Amino acid sequence: MLRCTGRGTINTLTIIALIGFPALAFAQGTPETLPTVSSIGSSDLPRDLSPWGMFLSADPLVKAVLLGLAFASVVTWTVWLAKTIELLAANRRARRGSAALASARHLAEAAQRLGKVGGAVGQFVNAAVTELRLSEDGMEREGVKERLVSRLQRIEANRGRAMMRGTGVLATIGATAPFVGLFGTVWGIMNSFIGISKSQTTNLAVVAPGIAEALLATAIGLVAAIPAVVIYNVFSRQIGSHRALLADASAEVLRLVGRDLDRAALGHPTSRRTVSLSAAE
Repeated sequence: MLRCTGRGTINTLTIIALIGFPALAFAQGTPETLPTVSSIGSSDLPRDLSPWGMFLSADPLVKAVLLGLAFASVVTWTVWLAKTIELLAANRRARRGSAALASARHLAEAAQRLGKVGGAVGQFVNAAVTELRLSEDGMEREGVKERLVSRLQRIEANRGRAMMRGTGVLATIGATAPFVGLFGTVWGIMNSFIGISKSQTTNLAVVAPGIAEALLATAIGLVAAIPAVVIYNVFSRQIGSHRALLADASAEVLRLVGRDLDRAALGHPTSRRTVSLSAAE
């Protein structure tokens, strides 16, 4: 039996505590709390979670969804560029044609001034000249104007449809892209849950990359849909403004024809001659 003083007993107990407690804690540790080789697999290692890295490691179906959404985004910006150039050119021609119509005194003068402008305003003038030429035998003022209004309305409607061409693609992309992205997200999360059940672990390092790859499809769907909706609304307003310009030009052509018909009714010597010259051109 050991005998020691009070001070010696305290020192001995301190040494035992410093040496024994860590060993006891290590001995009582469970497999869940101790790092082992089996609990650190290749799936727990850090992965490239950049958008490109997530795309490369995504499921083939999710990759197809991402590629389709990226193509839709390219189509959106291509339509934006093409329609912007087309609208700018059409508005410039319409303004020039309206200015030429406003300063003309009769239809023949307007036809001469619009020879190099072209566009919808030139079609309006040509339609007016054609209708006056076809109605020259028995020219009744109201009947000529009704037939001319019908011609001008058809031209205006055709030009409006031509301006709207391509915007339907934007509406389709804006309406369907979020749902396509959501489909890719649902499919990716399903694959993540299947991977969780196979690995029999809920470690966040295993679950998080698959869910992040799935959510990337929704993000790309919104990236494709939001600009398409905004650009479609902008084009709708701009096309409406362009049609208003065409309506003003059509009304100006009707006013010119009305003046010529009034001159013809009053026996003006130059009224029929100017119409004939316009038709010859």
